[in-house]
Amino acid sequence: MKLFNLSVLFLLLIVAIKTQAQEHPPIQVYSPVDYGADNQNWSISQSDTKNIYVANNKGLLEFNGASWDVYPSPNNTIIRSVSVDGKKVYTGCYKEFGYWERNEFGKLEYVSLSDTLKISFLEDEDIWNIIAIDDWVLFQSLNRIYIYNKKDATVSMLNSETTIYKMIKVNNSVYFQKVNDGVYEIVNGNSKLISNHSVLKQNLLVNIFNQNGDILFQTEDNGFFKLEDNSNLVKWDIPSDSTLSNIRIYRSLKLKDNSFLLGSISNGIFHLNEAGEIIQHLNQNNGLSNNTILSIFEDADSNIWLGLENGINCVNIDSPFTVYNDTNGKLGSVNTSILYDGFLYLGTNQGLFYKELGVDDVYRFIDGTQGAVWCLTKIGETLFCGHDSGTFVVEKNTADRVADIIGTWIIKPINENLLLQGNYSGLYVLEKQNDRWQLRNKIEGFNVSSRYLEFLNPNQILMNHEYKGVFKITLDSDLTKATEVVKDQSVEQDLNTSLTKYNDKLLFANKHGVFTYNDKLQEFEKDTVLSVFFTKDEYSSGKLIVDQENQRLWSFSKLGLTYIAPGKLSNVPMVDKIALPSFVRNDIPGYENLTYLFESKYLYGNSHGYIILDLDKLEHEPFKIHLNSISNTTSKNNDTIQLYNKNTAVNFKNKENNIEFNYNIPEYKKYLVPEFQYKLDGIYDQWSPWFKTSSVLFENLPFGDYKFQVRARIGNTVSENTETYSFSISRPWYLTNVMIVFYIILTFLFSLLMHNLYKRHYKKQREELLVNNQRKLVLIELENKQQLMRFNHDKLLQDIENKNRELGLSTMALIKKNELLNSLKNELLKVEDTKHIKPIIKIIDSNINNTDDWQVFEEAFNNADKDFLKKIKSIHPELTSNDLRLCAYLRLNLASKEIAPLLNISPRSVEVKRYRLRKKMNLPHESNLTDYILEM
Repeated sequence: MKLFNLSVLFLLLIVAIKTQAQEHPPIQVYSPVDYGADNQNWSISQSDTKNIYVANNKGLLEFNGASWDVYPSPNNTIIRSVSVDGKKVYTGCYKEFGYWERNEFGKLEYVSLSDTLKISFLEDEDIWNIIAIDDWVLFQSLNRIYIYNKKDATVSMLNSETTIYKMIKVNNSVYFQKVNDGVYEIVNGNSKLISNHSVLKQNLLVNIFNQNGDILFQTEDNGFFKLEDNSNLVKWDIPSDSTLSNIRIYRSLKLKDNSFLLGSISNGIFHLNEAGEIIQHLNQNNGLSNNTILSIFEDADSNIWLGLENGINCVNIDSPFTVYNDTNGKLGSVNTSILYDGFLYLGTNQGLFYKELGVDDVYRFIDGTQGAVWCLTKIGETLFCGHDSGTFVVEKNTADRVADIIGTWIIKPINENLLLQGNYSGLYVLEKQNDRWQLRNKIEGFNVSSRYLEFLNPNQILMNHEYKGVFKITLDSDLTKATEVVKDQSVEQDLNTSLTKYNDKLLFANKHGVFTYNDKLQEFEKDTVLSVFFTKDEYSSGKLIVDQENQRLWSFSKLGLTYIAPGKLSNVPMVDKIALPSFVRNDIPGYENLTYLFESKYLYGNSHGYIILDLDKLEHEPFKIHLNSISNTTSKNNDTIQLYNKNTAVNFKNKENNIEFNYNIPEYKKYLVPEFQYKLDGIYDQWSPWFKTSSVLFENLPFGDYKFQVRARIGNTVSENTETYSFSISRPWYLTNVMIVFYIILTFLFSLLMHNLYKRHYKKQREELLVNNQRKLVLIELENKQQLMRFNHDKLLQDIENKNRELGLSTMALIKKNELLNSLKNELLKVEDTKHIKPIIKIIDSNINNTDDWQVFEEAFNNADKDFLKKIKSIHPELTSNDLRLCAYLRLNLASKEIAPLLNISPRSVEVKRYRLRKKMNLPHESNLTDYILEM
């Protein structure tokens, strides 16, 4: 017994070791966190729209390729089974079965058949399996099978005294196993015994298959048995029997290609071909998230869905990609690879590894190659390895260093005995002597790191440095010295560029396209055909790789891989694109590497290991995008979410202007990443950039009519349909038609009111203006009168001034005249002859005392100082005319000397007259006569 256990342990250990070295199809892992439910998943099914449905401990899971929805179990128990039939999703759980159907909003609603049919369940009865066939749906528990007729909505039951372990559909027949009894077939609603062989009594069945017309039974612990002649049960002898006999199988499935997929309790899944040979074994060590398989399902696109003890996995078993993930970090990043003499060699950042091709074995390290490997090149029959520490010649599992110059990027043949290699420090020549390669010399005069180089002729090469540009180097005839180094100016240097030769053309690639070297012009010219490889938006690397075996030229972008090949029927090259985005393929930009293996298979090295591409399996299948739901959030916090029928246009309320659209592509290939593009006619009339999220939210949309359009692409294949949805957002209440009419009426009334108010205002203003103008006219008239009075007053003053001036002049004239006459008189008195003089003196005296002069003076004085003489006469009536005359002269402020000639008296006499005048006026002694007269 111990020996048996040890042998089983050894067998499992061998399987585990091989598993770690296994290449496997892509596996998409969905954890409970991803789908938002519990760990265990008991059953899986798929609808016509390719949505996946999973029976989970928490409820029914729905996956559309973009998002998961969880529908809680109708009675809060574990859903054990699910099966899709048409538009209905049937489920079974504890004492309950029924179906889910989509409502007008795109969400599933549950209808209980067990309640409708008034099923009386047994104690602790669970529905473990559901099969839809023709017009019936069969629900299996451990004690009964309920047969539901969809046409007349009736149910019948098959009871069993022993446990019903499995119910299985084979072609158009349904079988079930009664534990310790045998296998039965359901015929016309009744059970018919097929076999009660001891093997079937003593073993629990996993599945039943139709194998070339025979019934093939699979047991959990003892493998496969064939039923021959409807009675004899024979062991199916297959190569994998010894392995499977030691592993408990819980679920199994026969795939569309007639191969078998077996799910174990504790060791993952085993893939068997039709002959029963193990093709592949997948478990937790090489990709699965759990080793316990609770359910297996093959979808419409041949993807394998696994319901696990902890999570859900989707295995793209028919994928054109096969993955090798270096989960333990033993290989590192694969920089280069080559198939040589039946061995596959991988050059990584950790060294050189190899294994025999086609043998399920681990990669082995070649001693002495620790460090980064940059190139693996077959020249003649020799395999060269360009390494960080030098150049090696590889023979099977050994590597012999032939040059210890560090950093060998590339090796190119010059002739049979000479090689040119580019290193970190420049160019070197290797020479073959005595069937052994060795370093001959360094090419002097050029010390730039030389990663890419191609020959123009035996003595001229082009070398591309990622940062410094492209150099044309001319060598001497002995290949010992660079006689001329010229930097090319015709192309722009950039990151991740490359230089290669394809179909005798020298090609340079950067983000602006592919350029061909023109020998005549000695410069690069853009190649419009090959430049389709690159667009600035998709550019990630200018690396070009030539597959000499098939004459294919490969390039790499953000969206995937592109290759160009000669046309089969014409000279027009064929371009094909592979949807393998850069973030999925885990590459290192600028260090992409691709190696042809055999048939149509290529090895693509990346930072996690490598991917094998099978071009024969690549299909550009058409696909459709589906608009799942339209929801509305009435606030930015998403407090309220309302769903709307996607088939009916809706007029949303104005406050319901946060609209979210959910859409999907039911595509479950791990490396086929869908991208979406939308536009919203009415506000965003241009297509958006491509993005990966499967929903879009438009917030605070203004009122108006809209048309939402969304499409998708996988790689460069665009969906064959564009989903559209038209809707409108109502105007706000203050912009409705009623409110607009109200605004018009209100505006009219307001205008009328304002018109009347303004009319009244302007009338009042006009009246006030008239009154003010009249007042202003009166004031102006008064001002004019005052002005005229001022003018008259000023004129009178002027006249008085003139009169005074005339009076003054006349007075002065009188004074002068009397002075002159007195002077003449005095002179005449001196003459002795008085006889003749006396008449003259008499005449003079008469002129001095001429009353006419006084009258003229008096008239002028009265004009200048009207009523003065009358006033003073009235005050002092006793004054004589001579006194008045003296007062007039004093009024003129004349001095005594000036008055004397006017009175024809002496100044002394004037003083006497002044004294007498004071007496007559009774003036006090201290009063001044002149001041008194002036102040009157």
